[in-house]
Amino acid sequence: MSLLVVGLSHRSAPVSVLERAALSADARAKLVQDTVAAEPATEAAVLATCNRIELYADVDKFHAGVAELSTLLAQHSGVGLEELTPYLYVHYEDRAVHHLFSVACGLDSMVVGEGQILGQIKDSLARAQELHTAGKLLNDLFQQSLRVGKRAHSETGIDRAGQSLVTFGLEQLAAGGAVEEWAAGRRALVIGAGSMSSLAAATLARAGVGEIVVANRTFERAERLARILTEGDDTAVSARAVRMDAVPGELTRADVVVSCTGATGLVLTADSVAQAVEGRVVGGTADPVADAAARPAARTAPAAAGSGTAAAEENCPLDLAAVQGSTGFSVHGEAAVAGLDAATLEQHGAWVAGGTVDRRDTARRSPETDAELITALAATAATVGRIPELRRPEPVAVIPRPAPALFLLDLAMPRDIDAAAHRLAGVRLVDIESLAEASADAPMAADVDQVRRIVSDEVAAFGAAQRAAHITPTVVALRTMAADVVAGEIARLDGRLPDLDERQRGEIRQAVHRVVDKLLHAPTVRVKQLAAEPGGAGYADALRTLFDLDPETVAAVSRAGDSTDKKDRPA
Repeated sequence: MSLLVVGLSHRSAPVSVLERAALSADARAKLVQDTVAAEPATEAAVLATCNRIELYADVDKFHAGVAELSTLLAQHSGVGLEELTPYLYVHYEDRAVHHLFSVACGLDSMVVGEGQILGQIKDSLARAQELHTAGKLLNDLFQQSLRVGKRAHSETGIDRAGQSLVTFGLEQLAAGGAVEEWAAGRRALVIGAGSMSSLAAATLARAGVGEIVVANRTFERAERLARILTEGDDTAVSARAVRMDAVPGELTRADVVVSCTGATGLVLTADSVAQAVEGRVVGGTADPVADAAARPAARTAPAAAGSGTAAAEENCPLDLAAVQGSTGFSVHGEAAVAGLDAATLEQHGAWVAGGTVDRRDTARRSPETDAELITALAATAATVGRIPELRRPEPVAVIPRPAPALFLLDLAMPRDIDAAAHRLAGVRLVDIESLAEASADAPMAADVDQVRRIVSDEVAAFGAAQRAAHITPTVVALRTMAADVVAGEIARLDGRLPDLDERQRGEIRQAVHRVVDKLLHAPTVRVKQLAAEPGGAGYADALRTLFDLDPETVAAVSRAGDSTDKKDRPA
C-alpha cells in the first residue's frame, strides 16, 4: 500500500473555485467513508481549511487511486470533475509525506509560518479516528506531521515569517498601521464560535478593543466564548453573547466584524451591511448629529420637477439662492438662461448627463448647435427650478472615498459576507481572496530555508521508518519459522536419545538456538538496513521467496502489530 494525496488549495485554484468546492462537516465524513469503501483505498482522511481541501488515502494502485479520489472529491464538493481537474494536484509516496510536513510547518499556508494549521491537522486526524478510516499509515503520518510542525516552530524563527490568518487579516484592515492603535476602544462583533472565530476574538481582545459581542447559532457556545474572553488572564475584555437574530442590530453598533461560520450561504448580504451603515449608532446611543457627521455624503437625484427647493447638492452647478439673489433672473422659462453663454450652459448640460465637458470642443460648435443647447437647457431649468451656477463641477472620479466606518473580516470558506459589500462607501472588507492577493507580496524570512531542511530530513526519516516497518513482519515470520524448526528437531532428538538428562538436553537446545540466531542475525539486520533505503521494499519479497514463508503468516504478524499499536495509542 502507498500514500496518495489529491487536493486543491489557494496555490492551485482561484478562491471562487475553493469556495464552491468547500465541504461541510457532514460532507467530509461521507467523503472519507466513501473513500475507504472504494476499491483502491484502505485508509482515508480529509484536511479541509479555509484555503485548502485535501484527501489523503492509502492505496494499492496509483492510477486507479488518482481517478477514484478525484471523482469522489468532485462528487462531494458539487463541482464537476472536468471543471475541478485543472486545479487538482497529486502527491504520491515520499512526495505526499513531504507535502503534509510542509503544510504542518506553515510553508504552504497563505501566510507563511502561521501555526493554526497544526490544530486543523490534529482535528482532521481525530475525525478520521472517530470514523475508523485512519489506519496505521495515516495515524503515523499525521502524528509525525504534528511533531515536525512543532519542531519547526520551536527550533527556527518561522513564526517571524508570518502570523495567523486572523492577525494578517487584521493588519490588512488596519491598512499598514499598528493593529493595537487601530483596534483600541473599538466595538467588535464576532460571528461564529469555532476555532477560527475564537482565535479572532482572543486576538481582538489582546489588541485592545473595548467590547466584543459573540453571535452564534448555538447560543451556549457563544456564551462559553464570551465567558472565556471575560475571565481570561490575557484576554480580559467586556464580552457578551447574542443570538444570530440579533446580528442586524449589533451591526449598527459594531466598528469591526469578523465572521467565520460553517454556513453554506451568506451570513451578511451587501444590503444588510448597507442598512447597518445607514442606521449606524455612534457611541452606543442614537446620536443623529454625530451619526450625520460620521455617515459618508451621498449624491442624490436632482429635486423633483416643480419642487422649487433651493437645497444645493454636492458638485451641483445649480445654486438657486445665490443666483436669484444676485441677478434677479426669473426661475422659470427661457428667460432664466437666455443671457448665459453656450459654454456655461453646456457645463450645466454635462452635469445633468453625469459627465464632464472638454472646453476645446466649444470652438467647433455652430450657432445653430448653441441655440439648440440653450433651448434644451431652458427647458431643463424650467423643470428643475434652478439657475445654472457660473462654475465647472469637479469630475465625480476625483471625489475621495470616505474613511471606513465599518471594518469587515471574512475568514469563512465559502464566504460569509457578500463580496459586493466592499463597494459600499464607509466599508472596508477583507476576505480570503484579498488576503491571498496581499500574501503574494509578503516577504519570506530567512528561517524558511532552515524549515525546508528540517522537512527534508524528517521525510527521509519517516520513509526509512516506514520501509523498515514494512519488512519487520517478514523478519518476525522468518524467526518464528526458525524457532518452529528448532523445536521440531529438539523433539525428534528427545525421541532418539531418551537417556539424556535435563542438563544435557538444555545444553543441546541452547547450542541449536545459538546456531540459528547467528545464521539469521546478519541477514535480518542487513535486510532491515537495505529495506530502509529508497526502493528497498523489494527485499521483503525476496526474503519471503528465499525462505518460502507463508504470506498469511506474515499478514497475521502485521495484523497483530496493528492491533497492538491501536491498543497502546493514546486517545
